[in-house]
Amino acid sequence: MGREDLAIHSLLTSFESMSYRRLKADKIFDGYKFIENRILIISKDGVVEDIVVEEMAGDEIDIFEGILLPGLINCHCHLELSHMKGLIPEKTGLVDFVFKVVTERHHSDEEILQAIDNAENEMLENGIVAVGDICNNSLTISQKQKERLQYYNFIEASGWLPGVSQTRFERAKNFLDEFSKLNFQCSIVPHAPYSVSDNLWKEIQPYFENRVVCIHNQETAFEDEFFLKGRGDITRMYQIMKIENAHHQPTEKSSLQSCFNKLERAKNIILVHNTYMKQEDVDYLKRKTHPDSYRDKPNTFICVCVNANKFIEDALPPVEMFRENNCEIVLGTDSLASNWSLNILDEIKTIQKNFPLIPLEEILGWATMNGAMALELDDQLGSFEIGKQPGVLLLNEQNLSVTRLA
Repeated sequence: MGREDLAIHSLLTSFESMSYRRLKADKIFDGYKFIENRILIISKDGVVEDIVVEEMAGDEIDIFEGILLPGLINCHCHLELSHMKGLIPEKTGLVDFVFKVVTERHHSDEEILQAIDNAENEMLENGIVAVGDICNNSLTISQKQKERLQYYNFIEASGWLPGVSQTRFERAKNFLDEFSKLNFQCSIVPHAPYSVSDNLWKEIQPYFENRVVCIHNQETAFEDEFFLKGRGDITRMYQIMKIENAHHQPTEKSSLQSCFNKLERAKNIILVHNTYMKQEDVDYLKRKTHPDSYRDKPNTFICVCVNANKFIEDALPPVEMFRENNCEIVLGTDSLASNWSLNILDEIKTIQKNFPLIPLEEILGWATMNGAMALELDDQLGSFEIGKQPGVLLLNEQNLSVTRLA
């Protein structure tokens, strides 16, 4: 028996002596690329043992039609708003949408908790294994303690009036402590450039250190106008909310370029929505994160939530521009207040419909490995690499539906 034959024999003996599952499909997406004519071998607990050619896999191979892929990552969600499904009309624009969320989000705890449970069930059924979740209260904690999904909890701070900055910071810090005591991954994050005063920025910046931080970015065209010239529909939002805006001084720069420096203590930055980001903003990001700089810079990810963008603004982010500039793209769903589902596959369908030249292989990378890296969960999730436990999905390529296999 030659050396290669001995290696195959040793591997087969190892696989046969333990309880493994051997999975074969038309293709495997390993988190990076498609692989054909290979067998995925996992333990009974779903830990990846190897991807091998069929003659090295042994007997009892389960054969499926479709694509095997790791579990999906939802990088932006508001689970706590799940009870608002169907309450806000579509295509109102961001200002009126935000006003309705602020004024109509208050329901009974029982109703909210049931909606949270239903929403998490929906994500589980549709192959999601991890979520970057925005938290303005602690109502999602009891659900998250069930540990059915992994969460990175973004404790959101907002307050445009300088006089409320200390109160808003203390509130966010109390929630951070509550989540941290339960060993949840969490960080304090700013809501948006237009909703965090300079005073509040100063309070929360020390809490970005070595953490993942996200921010809603350029979700409406009026956001840039507000920072460039101090006018536009954002000022109307503060008028209808009776919030004083006299302290605001236009920066004569886009909203992204006005606030990005304040995020630089973070390890990872997730810019969410980016519906109206322009090429000059992407150029700015590239300068700010240039690898030749003298100190480490944060990794920056562009999160697109295309169905929420269509729901609120009836617009789409410049996805092709992000690709042309080699941006690290990830996917999110936003909330059931601003979307028809919490299903990453529905996001992929909309991307394919509106950007048909983007290969499915590339989009699946955004939904798996890129998402895991953005949330710092790539040690366990995002790809079929030995030792990981990323979940195993069977994807029907025709209708983009999934079945959980592990």
